[in-house]
Amino acid sequence: MNYPVLVEEYRGGMLENIHMGVICGINEKGEAIYKVGDENHMTVLRSAAKPFQAIPVIQNGVDDKFGLTSEEAALFAASQRGESYHLEALESILRKTGIDEEAFYCCPSYPLNDEPKAEYHRQHGEKRKIYHNCSGKHSGFMTLAKVLGHEVDGYWKMEHPVQQLSLAAMANMANYPKEDIGIGIDGCGFPVYVMPLQHIAKAYLKLACPDLIEQEEMREAVVKVANYMNAHPEMIASHDFICTVLLEDPNIVAKGGAKGVYGFALKKERLSFALKVMDGSELVWPNIVATILEQIGYENRETIDRLYALSSKVIINDNGEEVGERKTVFQLV
Repeated sequence: MNYPVLVEEYRGGMLENIHMGVICGINEKGEAIYKVGDENHMTVLRSAAKPFQAIPVIQNGVDDKFGLTSEEAALFAASQRGESYHLEALESILRKTGIDEEAFYCCPSYPLNDEPKAEYHRQHGEKRKIYHNCSGKHSGFMTLAKVLGHEVDGYWKMEHPVQQLSLAAMANMANYPKEDIGIGIDGCGFPVYVMPLQHIAKAYLKLACPDLIEQEEMREAVVKVANYMNAHPEMIASHDFICTVLLEDPNIVAKGGAKGVYGFALKKERLSFALKVMDGSELVWPNIVATILEQIGYENRETIDRLYALSSKVIINDNGEEVGERKTVFQLV
């Protein structure tokens, strides 16, 4: 299939790489008013689903029942990177909820970020399940099962009641029939959702504009999830990541997933976007999102500049020399 080119990378004046993909922008009426490529491209959400998977966890009061801090509750929607502030919050969740780390379905791992990983190796530390970047999501589902009186074992299986609650929340937020959502298996062993790109954007619109949600209990839970994300951006990924840059802007709610899928929405403008980079690259996310914001005339230039600081238009080599350029070449239509 042919996909539009979103980003071109040049070295020595010669084209070196291209990143193709699709983009869809939705207005508050649910209309796809901005398109690059096919807005119905079937897209695997990966971790871009986490804010929506957190909805039944918060809706059923897991945060309040166990006295979790807002930093701890933010981890239910996070792809944590193993920084000390992540691990301290995860350890606290285990203590407060009484869930057993060995019962986590995600595999043992090392911290993802280079600095905490290197420090952990210096200490000859062993892999642990809470170091997996999806451990916050897993802790939420395990505790939800406990709160609802279900067996914790098998919480990762699609037929488990907590997974069915998550699927229903995703379908509601995305305005997409539950029975039509494709189901795969994510890297951590969880069910992962597949749906048209425009419906991912619709879900993010409701995350930013919860007044569009009819059910009061779900609406209240979504408000809390989004507030946790904006209040603690570093918990959702870590410092120097696109999610953190965007969530530090109180007008934006955002989350990425593996293999190039990203969703974000603007509260005041009541617009949302979902995108998929077809080669799975995450490096060019900041360039793409910054260009989208520029093309729609977004007022907060500081956010745009901070995105470009993550992935510059200029390509710099290991010696600090300018050796090329990165160009976004798409036009929203």
